[in-house]
Amino acid sequence: MREKKKPVGLLFSLIFIGITLFIILMPYIWMILTSFKSQVEFRFNPTKILPIEWTLGGYIRVLTETPFFIWFRNSVMVTVTVTAGVLFTSSITGFIFAKYHFPFKATLFWILMASMMVPLHVTLIPTFFIINWIGLYNTLYALIVPMMVSAFGIFLCRQFCADIPDSLFEAAHIDGAGEFYVYFKIVLPLLRPCLAALAIFAFLSNWNEYLMPLILIERIRDMTLPVALSYFTGVHSRDTSAVMAAAALIMLPVTILFLVLQKHFIKGIAIAGMKS
Repeated sequence: MREKKKPVGLLFSLIFIGITLFIILMPYIWMILTSFKSQVEFRFNPTKILPIEWTLGGYIRVLTETPFFIWFRNSVMVTVTVTAGVLFTSSITGFIFAKYHFPFKATLFWILMASMMVPLHVTLIPTFFIINWIGLYNTLYALIVPMMVSAFGIFLCRQFCADIPDSLFEAAHIDGAGEFYVYFKIVLPLLRPCLAALAIFAFLSNWNEYLMPLILIERIRDMTLPVALSYFTGVHSRDTSAVMAAAALIMLPVTILFLVLQKHFIKGIAIAGMKS
């Protein structure tokens, strides 16, 4: 009896997964297909999913009538710099918290962990005043400096460093290795799986960040892609195909990144769950 129930259960699972995927993917499919429609076709056939006549007019308008490549450069510059900064600060701070002893170590670590409980919206106004006070307002540095330290990243790296045997560090010190040599030659290679997962999380988080650039950037040419999409939607609110084309172009780099690093992404989620 149990063997007869397995195909039924498998079929039910496949149907459920298929329906779930359809619900999740349908907005993206509609967005991409709409981006290939002409504006006239969208106005007269807004409910028709497949385009009658495929056109690249929306993409051409986005790439020629807006500084899209400048917005793209801004997003790449901010995201890559912040991701590199997060990897460095998280790995070295996590290593220090895991293997060094200093006054108020436990207190400082729990304060750091408590900061993860504070919503971003609570710190927006203080961050705005500090960025303005040090003269970084309305520059890309305003999006880089505050985001280069991640409490979650420090916690994740600290958990990994805690599992590294102390005998490795003792042997290195006996051989005359300094602290920076130990960090670069021992800690970083052993943290590679953790840093790969953290890099993916940091990249996706900063690429899709909307609120901080909206508050700290005013000039149009200094916008990142999420804010630029909002601005473009406001200016071209009636040109739906161009708006969908802009959204598809913004989503393209993240999609490619996921397809290339999907194994690391899935492994990273599992690592983060186990180490939390």
